[in-house]
Amino acid sequence: MIKAPFCPCGSQRQYIECCKPLHDHFDSGTHVAVTPEQLMRSRYCAFVLKKFDYIIKTHHADFIGDLTLKILEQGPHPEWLALEVLEDDCFTDNQGVQRGKVTFKAWYKLDQEVDAIFEKSDFVFENGRWYYTIGEQMQAKLPGRNDPCICGSGKKFKQCCLR
Repeated sequence: MIKAPFCPCGSQRQYIECCKPLHDHFDSGTHVAVTPEQLMRSRYCAFVLKKFDYIIKTHHADFIGDLTLKILEQGPHPEWLALEVLEDDCFTDNQGVQRGKVTFKAWYKLDQEVDAIFEKSDFVFENGRWYYTIGEQMQAKLPGRNDPCICGSGKKFKQCCLR
C-alpha cells in the first residue's frame, strides 16, 4: 500500500486529511479552518500547490488591495521548502470581534537563493470563517551552514537546501 504524501503545511498529517478538505470545500463551508493557525497553514499549502483561488478567498476583502488571481499566477514561483510556526494567539478585541495572530517563517528557494517570509500575520473571524487581513514583515536569519536544514531532512543546511 502506497502512503499518501504528508501535507506541505508541516502538520505531519496526510494532505488528504489536512489542508485538502479546506481547499476543496471552502465555498460550501463544510470544511473551514477552526483556528488562525490552521488557516495560515492551509494558505501556505495553497501557495505550495498553486491553489491561488484559495488565497484570494481567504484574504479579507477589506485588506486585499490590488491582489488578484492573475497577479498570483504570474510568479515567479519559488520552491517552497518548509513552514515554521513560531507563535499563535487567539483573542477577542474590545469590540467583541475574534482575532488571531500567527508568527511564522515560510522558507523558500528562488534563483538558487534561500530566504523566508518571516511574518506576524493578523486574522479576523467573520461569518463563521477566519480570514487573513495583514502581516508585519520581519527579517529572517538564515541557519548556519552546520545547523540542521530547515526542510527537516536531517542533513546539515550546507549539505541540503543551501546547495
